[in-house]
Amino acid sequence: MFTLLFMDSASTHTYDEVRLSAAPRALATEAVHAGRDDLARQGLHAPPIDLSTTYPSYDSRAEAARIDAFATTGAEPEGPPVYGRLGNPTVARFETALARLEGTRSAVAFASGMAALSAVLLARASMGLRHVVAVRPLYGCSDHLLTAGLLGSEVTWTDPAGITDALRPDTGLVMVESPANPTLAEVDLRGVAHACGSVPLLVDNTFATPVLQRPAEQGARLVLHSATKYLGGHGDVLAGVVACDEEFAGRLRQIRFATGGVLHPLAGYLLLRGLSTLPVRVRAASAGAAELARRLAAHPGVTRVHYPRLGGAMIAFEVEGDPHEVVGGVRLITPAVSLGSVDTLIQHPASISHRIVDAEDRRGAGVSDRLLRLSVGLEDVEDLWADLDQALARSLVRAG
Repeated sequence: MFTLLFMDSASTHTYDEVRLSAAPRALATEAVHAGRDDLARQGLHAPPIDLSTTYPSYDSRAEAARIDAFATTGAEPEGPPVYGRLGNPTVARFETALARLEGTRSAVAFASGMAALSAVLLARASMGLRHVVAVRPLYGCSDHLLTAGLLGSEVTWTDPAGITDALRPDTGLVMVESPANPTLAEVDLRGVAHACGSVPLLVDNTFATPVLQRPAEQGARLVLHSATKYLGGHGDVLAGVVACDEEFAGRLRQIRFATGGVLHPLAGYLLLRGLSTLPVRVRAASAGAAELARRLAAHPGVTRVHYPRLGGAMIAFEVEGDPHEVVGGVRLITPAVSLGSVDTLIQHPASISHRIVDAEDRRGAGVSDRLLRLSVGLEDVEDLWADLDQALARSLVRAG
């Protein structure tokens, strides 16, 4: 973590010391203030954007010592920044804030969610722990990365009840996504964490966000986000982040430094800004999604609706007619991949987000060819329903 110094007339504190001494605050308060606690003392209101790639230093002996310390533990160098690939003050603010929201000691940000997952796999593989136990469904590219062994990993797919039996001496990670992409299937995270024993559990918390679920409180050691989605929240930033303990964060920083999957400072700024409205956005979109799920369940053009007990702004539903006609028939809703933005998006997972997964594996995980995924935004529910209703009616007419 980049250490910021700020002073008043009586004392000097590091930002980290003040952060750790602060009394617990509600999530909505943390979303607004975490990562920004020092701004007022510096005479600032909005967080600054530091675009520097390198930083001057006239003490090369001290620089050498700081680089040695980073190489040993992966801890962010104390004092001024060194180089953009080692860390950036703007990105560090986002990492601090996300860690606070997820209830972990640290967080490490990357250029995308897949870069973040890749760093986790590389970190475990560097310890000789290449085997992964995973539960389907996962996001399609996560599934592909594991199945194809592109980073030298080997995966055993199982259901939650089979996790313990699937563990091996070289198992470095257990991975689940709950609610899962795209079926919204949920798993008992506390039970899964118990089944993992000493093997770290990674939970992809992209769909739930810390507003609805904090996996670290249920035993997960690693919490993964495609920050592109709800954390950014406006469809204008690509990013990934892993919330974890400081020991694992150090390894992830070393991987990030070596592989170069760094997050751009402007993206870090946008993500920090996105976090400030995250609770409001997630709760408002979730209310709309719950109402749409209720109406979809009663629609003659829908055969099944998947909506998590946890709630949230994602809906999956299977249609009676041609799903491609539904996607092609919407007018207000945007037919596009991704999710978690302020506007509502719809897509056909079997054609796009999960196309890269083997068809048999895809269907076995509940991703049917008639399944559609809806990311509900902040539009008026009546307008969204009118659009869905006409698109579903159109698909029935075409099917008839």
